[in-house]
Amino acid sequence: MNSVTMKLSTVHKDSVINVCNDDFNMRDLLRLKTNSSGREYKDDPFYICNLDDVVRKYWKFQEHLPQVQPFFAVKCNPDPVIIALLAYLGVNFDCASKGEIKAVLDLGVDPERIIFANPCKQNSFIKYANEKNVKKMTFDNEAELYKIKQHFPDAELVIRLKVDDSKSSCQFGIKFGATLESAEKLLNIAKELGLNVIGVSFHVGSGCYDASLYYDAVKLSATVFEQAENLGFNFTLLDIGGGFPGVEGGKISFELTASQLNLGIEKFFPPERNVRIIAEPGRYFVASAFTLTCNVTSIREVSTNKNSPPGFMYYLNDGVYGSFNCILFDHQSPTPLTLHETDHCPRYKCSLWGPTCDSMDCISKDSYLPKLMIGDWLYFENMGAYTIAPSIKFNGFKPPVVFYMCTQSMYEESMSPSDVVASVKKCGISGICGKTGILESVVC
Repeated sequence: MNSVTMKLSTVHKDSVINVCNDDFNMRDLLRLKTNSSGREYKDDPFYICNLDDVVRKYWKFQEHLPQVQPFFAVKCNPDPVIIALLAYLGVNFDCASKGEIKAVLDLGVDPERIIFANPCKQNSFIKYANEKNVKKMTFDNEAELYKIKQHFPDAELVIRLKVDDSKSSCQFGIKFGATLESAEKLLNIAKELGLNVIGVSFHVGSGCYDASLYYDAVKLSATVFEQAENLGFNFTLLDIGGGFPGVEGGKISFELTASQLNLGIEKFFPPERNVRIIAEPGRYFVASAFTLTCNVTSIREVSTNKNSPPGFMYYLNDGVYGSFNCILFDHQSPTPLTLHETDHCPRYKCSLWGPTCDSMDCISKDSYLPKLMIGDWLYFENMGAYTIAPSIKFNGFKPPVVFYMCTQSMYEESMSPSDVVASVKKCGISGICGKTGILESVVC
């Protein structure tokens, strides 16, 4: 593991890591938090972030892709506690803007551990990367090469290759990536400009559901390596992008994705080639770690006719302008769950609506839930990817606060000895004992 001092004291002055008994489950913690402080109002929505889940994902990545260095895609979820934890574990960072670079650097991460993976950057951002010595950056067009030549001629460039992303929920090829033919032209221009191109990157799309696309993309990248060698470049980096599944039970598993990548890497980039291989996982690390809890703020009963069972419109205090923007932009379909046991209660057809004045603010038009009351809570699992980051404060609604938890065994095994928790402890510890199952709260 990397020994790096994280400035967690500057993350959030009121951030708390709840250290829980190993048998203390998420639902218990959600119930506890609905009645606790830490929010402006007790009925405000909130997240629980399970740090155990993040650490286990890291272990899993190391097990199945041991030769690949992960660079966490900050755009997916820029939560500073997540960034600090991943940095300690040894994960590096894929940043897409000056703001993301600054957020990572402010936590004490070395600029060598960042790749500026946006092929089309504004000039001031390139200058900022130069000032901060963030050398690795991607490109996919001629204009970008001239900009980099002017503002950061010593940058270490990675050509973004257009690959097949037709089997992904979010496809990037329509906007980014050089074709095989244009890649050779771009490499020639880079050579003429005296720029240092060090490798190839690709992205099969976010939410990829066909693992064979990774193998095909690795194979195509090998062709660009040959083009570069013929032009006198010495490529040493392959960036295999992201798109890895972040939750269990999807169309493909992470294990299957890793197996296809390993086949391609073994065939086209064996160890003797001395190529450093990196990846840009985002949702993989955080999707299943975050659970969102919302309060029912208003109810409307609806019915098509007097003989039909009642239906309900439930209004929640988070919506598509907030955490549920993932419905519009990330093709997600969050499932509402009741906080209290309702297994034997009748279910009624209902729709779920966000808090804003916009009639487009609809979370679900066709759900079935027990009859709810104002003040009841619903929670949504797997809400860590592309939820917090794209949300806005439309109508003045604030984003939900995040509470962090880990189990006692994970705390002792993976966090307690670390510089992360050491720096957290300097900010103070408050014990919370009794029947709650929380052993202590480490205040950031």
